[in-house]
Amino acid sequence: MSSSSKPPKAILFDIGGVVVISPFQAILDYEIENKIPIGYINFAIQQGPHDTGAWQLIERGEVELNDDWFASFKAQLSRPDVWSTYLQKIAQQESVGGGQAVDGGKSQVPEIDAKKLFWRMMKFSRAPDPYMYPALRKLQESGKFVLGAFSNNVTYPPGILDDEGKPFTKDIIHAPAPNPYANDSKDITTCFDIFLGSAEVGVRKPDPEAYKLAVRELDNIARNKGMGSVTAGDTLFLDDIGINLKFAKKTGLRTIKVNLGKTREAVKELEEAVRIPLLDEKAKL
Repeated sequence: MSSSSKPPKAILFDIGGVVVISPFQAILDYEIENKIPIGYINFAIQQGPHDTGAWQLIERGEVELNDDWFASFKAQLSRPDVWSTYLQKIAQQESVGGGQAVDGGKSQVPEIDAKKLFWRMMKFSRAPDPYMYPALRKLQESGKFVLGAFSNNVTYPPGILDDEGKPFTKDIIHAPAPNPYANDSKDITTCFDIFLGSAEVGVRKPDPEAYKLAVRELDNIARNKGMGSVTAGDTLFLDDIGINLKFAKKTGLRTIKVNLGKTREAVKELEEAVRIPLLDEKAKL
């Protein structure tokens, strides 16, 4: 995180893996269950290509979520050149004693059920994170900060069915009482002054334009609230993906990395930055 001792004026959140449970956990579980080398799926997604990759296109809202897209997503995960590059990467890690054993290039590209994987990710990331969500609500209740979200997301066509043929909604699923947030809105966007989704605005992280847009919106809200201006340096950004944080920092934002399974530690960092108690050990969602 930035070493600045001055509290931020605005806080910008990623959603999946920060405010709600990470879809990366669903990917990890899928890889383990299907004996796919851990990390390959994320690697294949990140390889894009940036302009034409199925995942990149859907998160910019340039294509519709349908069977044609699922076929394209499967193709993105099945490219022999990407698999070969991944194997080379793992071999290099093995050579320095830090990698997992993979059959030195003889293995076939893993068979991945792209539709099943996608819907598992989407269903998994509908539960609030047990540490970050309460922290977000406390920040909201404090009224001291402009709160925003920028999520690389997907637009769901009306009436879309999941891989089991069941209607899907993106409603947040809160645990029942005695969870203190049991009656909160199922719409996560209500927690923020501004919610920006990549599929709606047409730009996705880590494109610097995503962060510039977010800061402009946060600045407008702050001015309208009589809180003065907000710059990139006044904005603290939380995300679980390293490259997103890298480009946010290059754009001038302060950052906190939210590691998989370690949101409690990230909330502690957030507490230090905003100087408000946020960690509620009793509020287990």
